[in-house]
Amino acid sequence: MAKSFTPALKKKLVEAGCRFERTGKGDHDIWYSPITQHRFVVDQTIKSRHTANAVLKQAGLPKAF
Repeated sequence: MAKSFTPALKKKLVEAGCRFERTGKGDHDIWYSPITQHRFVVDQTIKSRHTANAVLKQAGLPKAF
């Protein structure tokens, strides 16, 4: 079974000043980025590095995975 990128992703988001806003539908969370001033969705179990990097891009951060 592949590892989840979610814990490392959330750590990077918090370090960049992003914050958890609320739980979304299913196993998704809604986060806010002060960099882009937008909300974005983070899945609880991201198994693809491409998806993890896409979340970082939505948050206004560079690729890390």
